[in-house]
Amino acid sequence: MIKRISYTVMFVFVVVHLLNAQVVVKNLRCEMLANPLGIDAQQPRFSWQLESNQRNIEQSSFQIIVSSSEQKLKTNDGDVWNSGIVNDSRSLLISYAGKPLQAATKYFWKVKVITNKGEALAKETAFFSTGLLKGSDWKAKWIGYDKASAWDSITTWSRLSARYLRKEFQNMSPVKRATVYIAGLGMYELYINGKKIGDQVLAPNPTDYRKSFFYNTHDVTAEIIKGKNAIAAVLGNGRFFTMRQNYKTYKINNFGYPKLLVQLEIEYTDGTKKIIVSDQSWKLNVDGPIRTNNEYDGEEYDATKEFKNWTNAGFNDNKWMKPELVKAPPGKITAQFAEPIKVMQTINPVEIKKISNEKYIIDMGQNFAGWLQLQHIKGKRGDKITLKFAESLQTNGELFIANLRDAKVTDVYTLKGTDAESWHPTFVYHGFRYVEVTGFPGTPRLNNFEGKLVYDALETTGSFETSNTTINAIYKNAWWGIASNYKGMPIDCPQRNERQPWLGDRVIGEQGESFLFDNAKLYAKWMDDIEQSQTAEGAIPDVAPAFWNYYSDDVTWPAAFITISNNLYNQYGDIKPIQKNYAAMKKWISYMKGKYLVNDIMTKDKYGDWCVPPESLQLIHAKDSSRLTDGKLIATAYYYKLLSYMQRFAKLTGNDADVKEYATWADNIRIAFQKTFYDPQQHAYSNNTITANLLPLYFGICPDSVKEKVFENIYQKIHVESNDHISTGLIGTQYLMRGLTDYGNINLAFKLASNTTYPSYGYMIANGATTIWELWNGNTADPNMNSQNHVMMLGDLLIWYYENLAGIRTDKTDVGFKKIIMKPSLPDELQFVNASYKSSYGLIKSNWKKNTATFEWNISIPANTSATVFIPAKSLNDVLESGNNLANAEGVTNVKFDNGKVVLQVASGDYQFKSQMK
Repeated sequence: MIKRISYTVMFVFVVVHLLNAQVVVKNLRCEMLANPLGIDAQQPRFSWQLESNQRNIEQSSFQIIVSSSEQKLKTNDGDVWNSGIVNDSRSLLISYAGKPLQAATKYFWKVKVITNKGEALAKETAFFSTGLLKGSDWKAKWIGYDKASAWDSITTWSRLSARYLRKEFQNMSPVKRATVYIAGLGMYELYINGKKIGDQVLAPNPTDYRKSFFYNTHDVTAEIIKGKNAIAAVLGNGRFFTMRQNYKTYKINNFGYPKLLVQLEIEYTDGTKKIIVSDQSWKLNVDGPIRTNNEYDGEEYDATKEFKNWTNAGFNDNKWMKPELVKAPPGKITAQFAEPIKVMQTINPVEIKKISNEKYIIDMGQNFAGWLQLQHIKGKRGDKITLKFAESLQTNGELFIANLRDAKVTDVYTLKGTDAESWHPTFVYHGFRYVEVTGFPGTPRLNNFEGKLVYDALETTGSFETSNTTINAIYKNAWWGIASNYKGMPIDCPQRNERQPWLGDRVIGEQGESFLFDNAKLYAKWMDDIEQSQTAEGAIPDVAPAFWNYYSDDVTWPAAFITISNNLYNQYGDIKPIQKNYAAMKKWISYMKGKYLVNDIMTKDKYGDWCVPPESLQLIHAKDSSRLTDGKLIATAYYYKLLSYMQRFAKLTGNDADVKEYATWADNIRIAFQKTFYDPQQHAYSNNTITANLLPLYFGICPDSVKEKVFENIYQKIHVESNDHISTGLIGTQYLMRGLTDYGNINLAFKLASNTTYPSYGYMIANGATTIWELWNGNTADPNMNSQNHVMMLGDLLIWYYENLAGIRTDKTDVGFKKIIMKPSLPDELQFVNASYKSSYGLIKSNWKKNTATFEWNISIPANTSATVFIPAKSLNDVLESGNNLANAEGVTNVKFDNGKVVLQVASGDYQFKSQMK
């Protein structure tokens, strides 16, 4: 018995040891998506991660196998592609190089990995399917109804009822696979046999429909039944039938009436196929329950006009009309690669207040973008519940709506008179914390309402917590603001009559956002939007997609095209936006040089250092000559910096001749900039604003010999003149926190970040904000420009949180966090930071705490990566790892002491450092 127990214990020990020692292949991705359907890339890219409890795990080789069936994949039959054994440590965005992929086909794949510790355990297999790869693959016809009805209004406040379309078909054979391809413009919801297909909302993602538009692919195998089937769709307006009709047509682009293209392909087990397409055999009704849907003004739904069971087979549609064959949009139809928009979270209201006989105010407790769902509603047929939305309240308890401009932001639900009715809008969203409810039958209760947070289905990749409650609250508010303003594109605000994808808001902001959200596909899509918005001459607009015609030939707003492409490469290792759009970037750079570069100074700027506190609309909209910081200085500095990115892009894309040309331009501009703007008497640039000094300092224009003196002007401006408060606008704030930290002023940067008096992020928190305001004085500003859910003023704050406070950043010599730099900055008043980031290679952690003498730091470095680590310490002998001297620490190499820090290299794994700082 004792021997049996001993063997059992030994067996368990061996099993546990083997499990701990395993290296596992996980998170297989195709084009950075899990099992994507309907891709139209002929050379899709594959990625995976390795996971292990061991240190020092490095991939030695990989072998990708792509098969035409699951059975073939199980036997390692790569009849589509077998990469063979590739001796490479890369596991990110490996391009397919097999047989030409066929349209409307499902493929199965896996990867076999050998590491320096042996073969990795490949638990996962994956699949992807191709979409309709060329125009001839589409057999469907565009259908719709290209006119308004008597109850519609084609005016400034446009009203257009939804289009309801349906078709029935027979299916008598066993189904192997059924796939539907759909482009419903502006937005669609699709049903088969009464079931809504997919959990996406507000689909497809918006584009400039004159240039391109998306189709979505859905696997509907489980929905097809034997006998009669019904396929049905509802079309909403979205940005296609724009929110303001026949109004400022010189500015606002309109694309036409909603229209549908749908193709259902059914493969049977006997090898035959059947295709159901949109054509005039469908039936149409435009007099249904959705009476109007307008992104600015809201949605009205009349439940008394519902078509009972209309999405099921057997519905009597004899009185419905035949749809029109309508003209296809002029743009190119492409598969949507980015994540769809979804309902991502439910928010329960915290309070309901009655403010008059029939008027109630609901407080959701959080400002967000989405909608309010009504539920458990009982009332008379024809009763109307009206919902009006706002971000804040007036002092009398009524909604504050002055900052919404002419957006009506009102939903109306007309009851059908049955028990327990529920409803939410289908084709609109609102930015709100408060809801005014009128016409409610009876007394509303909290459980009659649910808020739905709606944004792109992006994974939250970051976590961040410190010992400072203000810093933490700002991070939380930033998360809510960013999520609220992802709507298939990054928009500026979700509440007023704007909601536009302004380029200037994200020039640097996208980098900070990329620590919180996996936004790689969203922003790669946006780079395509910008490229498609470029004019034949080379101009890039301030808004893209170009729903508004704003081509101001600014430098700082279109800079997003280049800065974001650069960060997508750094953060995710995705070079495709650079490769794909290099020609367009070069065209814009040359266009601006030829038109506005005079004596090597860029002479055109529109926005200046937008929204410098104290904010004033008179100042904001003033001409360049009255701006605080010279617009020519801003434009020239930015153009210089962009040329450094273009040199990098030229090298990456093999355009070697361009490298020298851009370097020559940049050198000439640097010399002219210094001559034009630098005042040697003051050791300052232009009129000595913080932004005027910060840009040349941070961009590398300022000579080394005067950097410290120039920085001293910045310090004095902030510390003395601004009493340790932010005094930069949109442009300066993009580099402020990192600039202060790089020049040894982490405590001043921390003071700016943690202030609670005006102007500061903490001032927003102290005054009840649950997101980030558009203006520093959002509680008192002119309502004409005063969004309370805006992220442009975050500047480089979130980058500073992660790269400086947590100390997590990618090494730009080996991008995508293949090589990592771990180098935290330690403000005196901060006692700890706990942060994590899910990089493309795996989870990175940085958890540190300190007192006046010691520093303790636990870090996690993902398998198949390595890191350079900087530890504050008195000397080499004052650092331990897991209680051991560094010389005895597994995975630690190249240890040296440099300027108050121990610098070392670590392989992948978990480490526990402790150092004596004093």
